[in-house]
Amino acid sequence: MFERMPSQKGETTMSELMLDVGTANDLKMAFRRAGWLPEDIAKFCAGDCAARVLPIVRSQKLVTVTRLWTEQDGVITFSVTSDGTTGEEWITRLECKGMVVIDHAESLLRSKAFKPTTGITTQICVFKGSLFRDNERVTKQIRVEAKKRGFTKPNAEVACLIRERFTNQELEAMGLDMIVAMHEPIKDSTGHSYLLCADRSHDVPLLHTSYCDPGPCWYVTDGFAFAAAPTA
Repeated sequence: MFERMPSQKGETTMSELMLDVGTANDLKMAFRRAGWLPEDIAKFCAGDCAARVLPIVRSQKLVTVTRLWTEQDGVITFSVTSDGTTGEEWITRLECKGMVVIDHAESLLRSKAFKPTTGITTQICVFKGSLFRDNERVTKQIRVEAKKRGFTKPNAEVACLIRERFTNQELEAMGLDMIVAMHEPIKDSTGHSYLLCADRSHDVPLLHTSYCDPGPCWYVTDGFAFAAAPTA
């Protein structure tokens, strides 16, 4: 912490900042939760960036953040744009941002069925689990409802784009524990079919998988992402 020490001239000066291991770890975890990269921290430490942020911290003013999604009648909508990142590259890209790609998700990303695209902007529509009755919240019924609304299966890469775009806190603000990308299921080495999903059920943001063969009964706090109006 900063401490003010009297100078020989009766003025006050800042003593040297001392960071113990606990405080340093708190900073590391805060940067990780926010998705900071090493180069972001370098920019923050350079020049007067920290000085400009300090008044906000000390006054505890809330910074207004524009929501990256809209919601109407239980459907959350936002857009994502692909950039050609391969499955192998997604593993590194997400982990460099403090996210965890579980081993099974890694195997799906490395599958030949995972086919990235470049420069495709897709409007994503996410059904909230609360739209369905408990006994109707199954994969088949959810896909039937999507077809009625003209929604289609997204590319599997949207699971990665969603995971990167939204923090666990933002998923919580949506009222969701998990967003399942309702892409064409990808089979693992055992022949079972799985879907990729962004999961906030742990302390760190996860790229997870969900078994969908023949299909589970999902939770009310799950969300189901479909594609609407993709454009180049």
